[in-house]
Amino acid sequence: MAYVAARGGEAAIERAEALYRRLLGPLDPGLVKGLEQALPHLLDRVMSEGSLYAPELAALALAQTGGDLYEAVLLLRAYRTTLPRLAYALPIEPEVLFTVRRVSAAFKDIPGGQILGPTLDYSHRLLRLGGLQSDVPPTVPEPVSAENCDFEPQQVPFVADWHRQNGLMPPRPTDPTPGPAIPDLTREPLLFPAPRAQRLQALSRADTGGVLALGYANMRGYGAIHPTVNEVRLAYAEVRLQHPATGAVFSAGRVRYAQAEVLTKFRPGPDGKPTLELGFAASLGWNEVKLIAAAMLDAAMDLPEPHPAHTEEFVLSHTEPVEASGFCIHYKLPHYVTFGSDLDALRKARAQAVAEQEASRSAEVTE
Repeated sequence: MAYVAARGGEAAIERAEALYRRLLGPLDPGLVKGLEQALPHLLDRVMSEGSLYAPELAALALAQTGGDLYEAVLLLRAYRTTLPRLAYALPIEPEVLFTVRRVSAAFKDIPGGQILGPTLDYSHRLLRLGGLQSDVPPTVPEPVSAENCDFEPQQVPFVADWHRQNGLMPPRPTDPTPGPAIPDLTREPLLFPAPRAQRLQALSRADTGGVLALGYANMRGYGAIHPTVNEVRLAYAEVRLQHPATGAVFSAGRVRYAQAEVLTKFRPGPDGKPTLELGFAASLGWNEVKLIAAAMLDAAMDLPEPHPAHTEEFVLSHTEPVEASGFCIHYKLPHYVTFGSDLDALRKARAQAVAEQEASRSAEVTE
């Protein structure tokens, strides 16, 4: 296919952008702050897919693009490439998480208890039309956020640790890979077969709709995975760094963090004994539905490949939001040279078909 650049018409292009900006209205700090406060879950999606945890910048990207998620993600990723890497944070551990939501479908009771937290899962899906006048929400405690709370970490164990303690799952690695040794998908190309660290990074910043579609297809029976949710957790995590001079560990702030684990049917473990298979996904920001589907795909990509959702290259390549949206959007650019050649070929084929039909009729008349 020919990629034909649009030439000329600079004044028209400038006016088109000016019209777009005018339709959106003024871009000011009030609008950005309002989006940041009113749409935290949408910002979480933009930050996750944009690979940059910065709520204010995510709100700015949404305001600048009029809510076009793909454009907002592209802006955030482009800005991220201008930032230097200053340090590597230490791994997130249960002991340094402030968990606000933690549920398991695998057990009725879990160590530490089920924590419903902030969710609409158990609410009626009714449109609150009173919000068009002067809707007064129910009285609830002041919401906890990473900025306005003074808390101690709530030590709630991972449900998977119970499986490990009972020999139903291989133990967790005791020596996590140090930050510099982990491949960085934002700076290194994705190669196949992908290391697990790259796979989890790709799922973390993958397009939510793409992950959900492939995960749903697999769960419905087109794949081989019908998982049980072992745990879904929403939390605030300390960003812990090690001081380069003193070696002391300190907190640089808190971020919204989420993770999901799903269990599949047991398979032979390293020692030959059957064990539970765990699918895992995590992200900065609370992206609950996406992570359940991503954890399922993480488990599915280790299976044989009778279905596209079991194929690592298919899943990770086709859920990349910037690449997918960019390739689709590029079809709006001029392709008249390519299409013109297609029309020429079509005309020749039609002329040839007419000539063959006439020759066939002449042969019939002669006979």
